[in-house]
Amino acid sequence: MDIDIIELSKGSAKFVLSGTNPAFANGVRRAMIADVPTLAIEYVNLYDNTSVLYDEQLGLRLALVPLTTDGDYVPQSSCDCGAVDGAGCPNCEVSLRLDVEGPKMVYSGDFISADPKVQPADEKIPIVELKEGQRVMLEAIAHVGYGRDHVRWQAGVACGYKHLPTVSVEPCPECGNTIVECPEHAVFMASSVENLTEKDELKCVKCGNVRHIFDLNDPTLKIFYDQHTFVFSLESDGSYSSSELILKAADVIKGRAQEFSDILKDL
Repeated sequence: MDIDIIELSKGSAKFVLSGTNPAFANGVRRAMIADVPTLAIEYVNLYDNTSVLYDEQLGLRLALVPLTTDGDYVPQSSCDCGAVDGAGCPNCEVSLRLDVEGPKMVYSGDFISADPKVQPADEKIPIVELKEGQRVMLEAIAHVGYGRDHVRWQAGVACGYKHLPTVSVEPCPECGNTIVECPEHAVFMASSVENLTEKDELKCVKCGNVRHIFDLNDPTLKIFYDQHTFVFSLESDGSYSSSELILKAADVIKGRAQEFSDILKDL
């Protein structure tokens, strides 16, 4: 199994995973979306709220503010303190305070966290606009959870893959001297293979538009999918960097494989 990085930034990545099968590729995708543990606001203690948002609306909005996640925190269900859906300990929860008076636009960056390592992933997420005399004072309690339980804990927000396309172009008498660009900027076709000026197969979505334009029949233009090579693209919500999200997903799959192996040994 090989991984070739195409694009890599803090919030997104694109890579080619080869030498595997669709089941494993889909397992990686699902792990990034649903199985990587993250911190998110689950409970809110409201002391004053004279904003235009109801308490419930404000709580829902706060729950979807991504928080940078520190690996030292554990889910309450596996914490030694034994707290379940209640007051926990410093190992399983972190407190963030918000106390703002208007007139002001309240942003996620206005939170004051009890743990400097746990902060809103983006300081410019708007929460509510306060007018003169309005105030929001609250304590938000964040816990570790999984995307499979609630979207607030979903670290991967746009994770997907496709089979790697292979574009094969043979001499094209019907094309004349006209160069035509396909809609996805994947293939530039000319009158012959020698005049093929560009072929970026990673962009191909097998739309068929080029074939339709020229009314081409096989074997002039062929597009295949490699059944064992996948082009992944992903975006992180900011809880982790894109590289950390990929590694965390791999750790999840590795851990489950080990757990399954141990179960089989006990049979």
